[in-house]
Amino acid sequence: MTAAEDAAAITETADVVVVGAGPTGLLLAGDLAAAGLDVILLERRARTAANLTRAFAVHARTLELLDARGLADELVSTGRKIDRVSPFGGTALSLQRLRTRYPFVLITPQYETEKLLERRALSTGAVIRYDREVIGLHQDREPGRVTVDFRTPDGIRRINARHAVGADGVRSTVRQALGLPFPGQAVIRSMILADVRLTHPPEDLLAVNGTADAFAFLVPFGDGWYRAIAWHRDAHEAEGDPADLEELRAIATAALGTDHGMHDPRWISRLRSDERQVPTYRVGRVFLAGDAAHVHSPAGGLGMNTGLQDAANLSWKLAAVLHGQAPDPGALLDSYHRERHPVGRLVLRVSGALVRVVMARGAIQRTVRDLGASLLGRIGPAQDRALGTISGLGISYPPLPGTHRPAGRRAPDVALAGGQRLYEALRAGRFVLITPPGAATPPATPLTHVHWRTSSRSSCALVRPDGYLAWSAPAATDAELAAAVGTWLLPVGADGPPRPDQSDQ
Repeated sequence: MTAAEDAAAITETADVVVVGAGPTGLLLAGDLAAAGLDVILLERRARTAANLTRAFAVHARTLELLDARGLADELVSTGRKIDRVSPFGGTALSLQRLRTRYPFVLITPQYETEKLLERRALSTGAVIRYDREVIGLHQDREPGRVTVDFRTPDGIRRINARHAVGADGVRSTVRQALGLPFPGQAVIRSMILADVRLTHPPEDLLAVNGTADAFAFLVPFGDGWYRAIAWHRDAHEAEGDPADLEELRAIATAALGTDHGMHDPRWISRLRSDERQVPTYRVGRVFLAGDAAHVHSPAGGLGMNTGLQDAANLSWKLAAVLHGQAPDPGALLDSYHRERHPVGRLVLRVSGALVRVVMARGAIQRTVRDLGASLLGRIGPAQDRALGTISGLGISYPPLPGTHRPAGRRAPDVALAGGQRLYEALRAGRFVLITPPGAATPPATPLTHVHWRTSSRSSCALVRPDGYLAWSAPAATDAELAAAVGTWLLPVGADGPPRPDQSDQ
């Protein structure tokens, strides 16, 4: 900004400013607003501008997190369930093995997820402003605040917020303003994505195959449209260069033996696929999430899911700190990087391995690939591990010092007294304490206290708002319950939780 623009900038305040109205930013803004915080979400695109819908797969763990917000069943109704896959002609892997309410991959366009999350964010009180391009970010202009400058059709504006989150994609302005590197490499330099109709749909739900020189993938949305992904070893065009239906059909024929009568693409684009990850997800009062923090190949459909899970991990921590409910605010905010950075690194490894398997060129490499796919379908433990990683159900976090497993693991959607499920109880956005009947609720603590459906169970569990176990024990006294809860939550005062200005640094 020039000195004149700086002086003329109109300033407003917020608890949190989120940059980027993709799925990650929308979920985060909705969570923070639901927690009673003042949230402003800035998006560079105009409200009416089309958003390129790259993502199409919603995995089981993401659906569980949406269930904890009352959104999953509506999203499921927009798409197609895939409950088995046969990689490279190998034995079918059944997703019914997954122990979850959602033992499938949901195939639905990204815009359906965004519509649902935008509606929820607005209903909880988040302010969403389109056609707002962030042009600067500073953490030192005012103590305890982040200053975000952005351009509007009417001039330069400014927001002073207690925290900021960059969820603004692979070319993140927030990441660049922080001066953070984004190390990595290009994996695929020219890949075609499109939504098409098919005259002759494949017999299997998924059509996927790779040859020495080409790869193609077709997956149905369930409404007559198919997502097509295609790559050819001889393609050297750059991202953004024109792509057409004839090229897509030729690659599909080379990989699948037929193009299945592709026609009438509603959009078609040429992309590149990178593997990159920022070294830290937190710099002071600013956080990075989603593609702003990590980007990888589309293999496995993990990108949007990882970003949504970033948002679910960060939102409750920010809310707890800003409401003065965290015993150690700095440590809680640091735990976002500590927990999610290794997950991002794992996703890069998994998606990278998948895309390299797809691109196998030599006959021996392809034979080994196909044999491995066949064996995977016959070895139960190997299937469970692979499906747990891809679905997100097998992701866990390191337990706090002094605690032990299963702390840090995903909490299953157990049945509770009164016919309720755990993920329904999580819809309040609070910790959930599960005990046998008769246990006292820790006094003045902001949590939801529920009981097991079976009164004979003596165990106790404390579940974080993002659906991971914070603590558990075979049995516990009221004093032990209070101590376990006190590790995570401070009691709320009679006049409401304090909001100290310096506690969240």
